[in-house]
Amino acid sequence: MERFQRQIILPGIGTSGQQKLKSSRVLVVGAGGLGCVILPYLAAAGIGKIGIIDGDKIEESNLHRQVLYASEQIGLYKVKEAADAIIKKNPGLEVLVYEEFLTAKNAPEIFSDFDLIIDATDNLFIRYVIDDTCVACGKPFVYGSIHQFQGQVSVFNYEGGPTYRDIFPEENKSAPNCAEAGVLGTTVGLIGMLQANEAMKIILGIGEVLSGKLLIYNLLNNTQQVFEFGNAPKSEKRHISASFKLITAEEALLGESVLLDVREQGEMPQVNLENVQQIPLSILEKELGSLDKSAEFRIFCQSGVRSRKAADLLSQKGFEKLKLIRGGAQDLLLETETNRIEKE
Repeated sequence: MERFQRQIILPGIGTSGQQKLKSSRVLVVGAGGLGCVILPYLAAAGIGKIGIIDGDKIEESNLHRQVLYASEQIGLYKVKEAADAIIKKNPGLEVLVYEEFLTAKNAPEIFSDFDLIIDATDNLFIRYVIDDTCVACGKPFVYGSIHQFQGQVSVFNYEGGPTYRDIFPEENKSAPNCAEAGVLGTTVGLIGMLQANEAMKIILGIGEVLSGKLLIYNLLNNTQQVFEFGNAPKSEKRHISASFKLITAEEALLGESVLLDVREQGEMPQVNLENVQQIPLSILEKELGSLDKSAEFRIFCQSGVRSRKAADLLSQKGFEKLKLIRGGAQDLLLETETNRIEKE
């Protein structure tokens, strides 16, 4: 108990509160920027069981904000390195590692082992998977997102409170991810700590949880706003297909398949591979006759929004072998260049 003495003496915590933390089971979806902040704080506070799910490997461009990792770890899986780091913070911690990306298929089974889900992704589509699964399983989830110098935090599905779909009924097709919009490490750090704080409040049963409230913090002018929202009528909740497997660029280049580029002509970077077929999403329905339904299609765009719409369309038209390439054209180009250098 000496390790946690400074928080045990806080009003509303005590030894009973510390026991609540020890008995809690928290899943963090994503071991990137937000995850690298959330994980060590939860571990240090005495959370008993933490799950981490992420299929990504560490890249050099991660290091300015993903503070659990170092240069010598580039190329290693984030989840394993993150798990090793937080166990050092609290040797009594139990860590479950899922070296894969979250999908609608694996989410129900994984979520069933945890009390609380924390969204530490930068993937808009996956948030709907998290939300739908949490609603189905009756579990709250702590949301956080970043856009340049601004961040958002909220808690969804908490004690019958509003869900993610209540405030964001459909995917924001124009919202860029961190790779496209840019991000400052300190912005990620602050939002991640706020998420960890919400998780602690939920577990301990103290304070005012951000359920039905969206906190928006702007780090450039140090202002914050809180917007309140309620449960939307069921008829207004729109569901997005979540049945397509996400694969990495490395996986996309293995085996026989068609790499379907649904970006518009002239979009950069260009991916010049023999098995790339480019049909912009805007004309895809008209060009379905040029596609072989027996082939496996691995679809990509820039950020993932158009590729999912393309997969939805193809699925409705009877195409069955459909996968989405995580990271889009940029990751494919980097993987192709890496393979070329290794062969040389």
